[in-house]
Amino acid sequence: MITLSGRTAFITGGARGIGFGIARALAERNVAVAIADVDRDALDRAADELAQITEVRAYRLDVRDRGAYAEVADAAEAALGSVTIVVNNAGVLDSISPSQMDHTMWDYVMGVNAGGVYNGIQAFVPRMIQRKHTGHIVNTSSVAGLYVGGPGLLYRSGFLYHASKFAVVGLSDSLRLELAHHGIGVSVLCPGPVATGIVDNTRRRRPENAPAHSRRIASILDTAHESLNEQGIPPSEVGEMVTAAIIGDRPYILTENVSAGPIRDRADALLAAMPASLAPQEENQ
Repeated sequence: MITLSGRTAFITGGARGIGFGIARALAERNVAVAIADVDRDALDRAADELAQITEVRAYRLDVRDRGAYAEVADAAEAALGSVTIVVNNAGVLDSISPSQMDHTMWDYVMGVNAGGVYNGIQAFVPRMIQRKHTGHIVNTSSVAGLYVGGPGLLYRSGFLYHASKFAVVGLSDSLRLELAHHGIGVSVLCPGPVATGIVDNTRRRRPENAPAHSRRIASILDTAHESLNEQGIPPSEVGEMVTAAIIGDRPYILTENVSAGPIRDRADALLAAMPASLAPQEENQ
């Protein structure tokens, strides 16, 4: 377990939604926060609110830009001190129909959802190891990174989205093992429906040269938008869950229990695929 008070956190996608919920929860525990986002207006609003609670800095950042990320990391530590909590939260809920496979969309979705997570790790983890600081990394995936299908179209969000979120789970699980002896914990956040504006933000940020959404993907996004608004839990609740997971060094953070069945079904299918028995190789020679 780690103590939060007096630490500095860096949070991407921190101006709205889940990222802001996490930033506020940490701020309320006397953590200085640096928030990064692509939306300058949202950053200004978020920084004004957080400044009433803790010391804060706000940076406009596209998490795909490695050079800019390194510069922002330097600026955040110069202003607030060494970062020991990193929340790689920025993401988009987008995909494409297999009939329209396109490298533009692959590079975009993977670049934000998976590459952006890695860029945050690259920017801060080597510093944490070198300084011998204990700390914690939180990487935002999704329940869509644990299984495909399930209750509602939100969990069938397209192969690009699923691929990017499965990648974050694998990266987090393996990194957790490798960082444990450095005193750095790793959690992967796999939220279900949360009341955020991610669908609207995704539509606004989609590359101009990307193919138009197919009817199926457009329907998925419409359904996800309604589901998030009608069934999603408040981002503040997710912030509290994440804060508790950091303190307790928990590997996984899930925000709902509806996924228990599909996750169990996938695990059962994997176990069922294992050979019941294999004859020793020498017996076949």
